Amino acid sequence: MRPAAAPGALAPRPDQRVAKALIAAAVLLTIAVLVVPLAYIFHRAFAQGFQVFAANILEPNTLHAIALTALVALLTVPVNIAFGIAAAWAIARFRFRGRKALLTLIEIPFSISPIIAGICYLLLYGRQGLLGSWLLAHDIQILFALPGIVMVTMFVTSPFVLREVLPLMQAQGSEQEQAAVTLGASGWQVFRRVTLPNIRWALLYGAVLCTARAVGEFGGVSVVSGSIRGQTNTLPLQIELLFNDLNIAGAFAAASTLTVIALVVMVLKTAMEARR
Repeated sequence: MRPAAAPGALAPRPDQRVAKALIAAAVLLTIAVLVVPLAYIFHRAFAQGFQVFAANILEPNTLHAIALTALVALLTVPVNIAFGIAAAWAIARFRFRGRKALLTLIEIPFSISPIIAGICYLLLYGRQGLLGSWLLAHDIQILFALPGIVMVTMFVTSPFVLREVLPLMQAQGSEQEQAAVTLGASGWQVFRRVTLPNIRWALLYGAVLCTARAVGEFGGVSVVSGSIRGQTNTLPLQIELLFNDLNIAGAFAAASTLTVIALVVMVLKTAMEARR
């Protein structure tokens, strides 16, 4: 016979048991899908010692890939911040024909593959593309060079800042800005002292997401860059080439660098979510 429950003791309710089971399943899935692969990356990166790891990171082509990735992010993110603020301001503060169509157009990069975007740039700016002959005649190189990498990265990351800033601007309304204008503030003063402080956390959050996407972009960049070693290889492309060369230690060393960047971005994202 089962022992009687102690007086006053409450048996766990079925919904509590289900909740605990779901939490346990989520934890196990997170460990299996995220924690174990990340730990394995760092294990393989340092498996042959720190000196081998440092030698692989300091290899000229890998260093160039890291520098090029940072440069692309530095060129892409400020432009997307300015574009996101301007587009969000126009959509949230004004009513005009085609407003919803503009928002849908801006969100296109969310719905199509980055590889498709790269192919579109190839067909437009390539030697056999629509503008290829004109660019060749004027000695302008877009593809297989920095401009093409920046353009396709900018295309892929363009909606991130807008999607974070726009809902906040719509929720806040324009009463404070109208009051500032009534008190004699100029457009720049209204933006700097009223609008920007109200959206600063959403703006930073969008910039962090945009940076993470720019650093990790592979598909579109692989099409327009040509993957030229030491010239147009970003860090994700360099990792692929190292794997293809069977340089496993170098590939994992480069992958660990990209992982560290992703983890830093994740920490910033979590901190900003808490502040918001």
